Amino acid sequence: MAKVTIFLLCSFFVVFAQCEVILEADQTWLRVKLSDGATLKCCYKVRKGSNPLKFTWIKHVKGFNNTQNKEVVDISDNVTTNESEDNNSVFCGELLFKSVKLNDTGLYRCRLNDSEILTHGTYLQVYEPLKKTINLSESTKNKILTAEGILLLICVLVPCATLLCKSKKLQQLEKKKMSREEENIYQGLNLDDCCTTYDQIERSQQHGPYQDVGNVMEDDEEIQLEKP
Repeated sequence: MAKVTIFLLCSFFVVFAQCEVILEADQTWLRVKLSDGATLKCCYKVRKGSNPLKFTWIKHVKGFNNTQNKEVVDISDNVTTNESEDNNSVFCGELLFKSVKLNDTGLYRCRLNDSEILTHGTYLQVYEPLKKTINLSESTKNKILTAEGILLLICVLVPCATLLCKSKKLQQLEKKKMSREEENIYQGLNLDDCCTTYDQIERSQQHGPYQDVGNVMEDDEEIQLEKP
């Protein structure tokens, strides 16, 4: 069995050496939205005058225990192939998807002439876009943005106005406190008593510090002096 395998590999390399096949670089990764179209391409270059090789598209699929299995891509109305050639003897095989599905995700490679040599390959990733829970028009979005701006302005102005009102109330309370303290200073004072005391002081200054006693009073009477 080993001899047969070695023989087949040697034969394959001899054929490729005669044809001078050079594999071109493939697109490494392609991301496509669900239900959109996709095109995969693999190319190789041969000596001028050589016949083109047969393309077979292979898809790598995960098997049990994370093993990689290879399966041939089924050609259908949704999946087709195409081959092209340019002036520089570069042959390309194309795999065309009209509408990709989620299970189309995987690594795709070209196999030439049913050999075991594969091209570098392209990984196709199919993604499902997020669905909009609420479908809003542009005018509605603009209205929502305007309302958000107004609410934001209110949230800024209301605390500022509250602080201003509190500061004014504090100033009024301080003024009331000052006025009450002044009232407490003069509280209990009788203006009539103040005037009488003032008059007595003036008379004492006019008559002198002491009052002369001109008459001898009786023993039973008390001597009264005018208070300064």
